[in-house]
Amino acid sequence: MDLSSAAWRTSSYSGGNGGQCVAVATVSGHDTGRDGLCLVRDSKDPDRTVLAFDRQSWSKFTADVRAGSFNLI
Repeated sequence: MDLSSAAWRTSSYSGGNGGQCVAVATVSGHDTGRDGLCLVRDSKDPDRTVLAFDRQSWSKFTADVRAGSFNLI
């Protein structure tokens, strides 16, 4: 999949301090399925592996994070 047109975003909480950050982007098109994909990568090493989630799975994950469903430190 060609990701050259993906508009990557990092959280405003990242602060640019070199911490552990992720970047996310959404892509759509004939090769991504009807609803497109949400992409996630390490913002410090953007040439490494990109994880791809369908939009429904990504929405569920982010809702669960906001709801405190995970034991995050």
